[in-house]
Amino acid sequence: MSVFDDPGLFGRLWAAGYDSPGNPDPAPAVDFLADLADGGPVLELAIGTGRVALPLAERGLALHGIEASEEMVAQLRAKPGGDQIPVVVGDMADVQVTGPFRLAYLVFNTLFNLVDAERQADCFRNVARVLSPGGAFVIETFVPDPRSFDADEQVQVREVTEDSATIRLHRYDRPAQRFIRQTITFDGDGVHLKPFAMRYAWPHQIDEMARQAGLRLTERYADWHRRPFTADSPSHISVYRAE
Repeated sequence: MSVFDDPGLFGRLWAAGYDSPGNPDPAPAVDFLADLADGGPVLELAIGTGRVALPLAERGLALHGIEASEEMVAQLRAKPGGDQIPVVVGDMADVQVTGPFRLAYLVFNTLFNLVDAERQADCFRNVARVLSPGGAFVIETFVPDPRSFDADEQVQVREVTEDSATIRLHRYDRPAQRFIRQTITFDGDGVHLKPFAMRYAWPHQIDEMARQAGLRLTERYADWHRRPFTADSPSHISVYRAE
């Protein structure tokens, strides 16, 4: 299967180093989400290794997860408390849980891991199906900046040492709002490939997906600290509510 139709590929390639230093601190997200949880239960789409879910569970909330990668789930299960969180292994666009949930969330740009506009819309529809009346769906994504993909192809040097070199290549399909990225490492053991793809969307496009699913935008911030969202904000935290 290709990077465009294998939802578990990202986890298989990146799970081993997913919790390495340098990843975003989940604490602000945990505080924000705990305030909205209304006692739970709570659903995390793309739960990964539990960086957000486990701290929320420690606050007494009942957590459920969906994750496409068994490798990511294994990392979660190895952590204290990780074996207490029910996780369905599957595509987050096909929410295989019954609910109802007071809160669902999808953070760290992961909505864009669904590389087709219709699959992103499926995700919203299925989340709306399992939210309780008035329940919240929170997403976090970057705001696309056309200046960052002004060329159809890009090459970046990521790391060079005495023993290895890592480069990253991007190819953009701007009409489809999609890119494929290949991270290539050359070392003494050979050539190592880590492909990845995204379908990015602007906030107003995400709002329309939510509207068509029966969800309404109630709050939007620039970050987890609730700073105001402006035209210059590079990311957004958006809260949608079920009718």
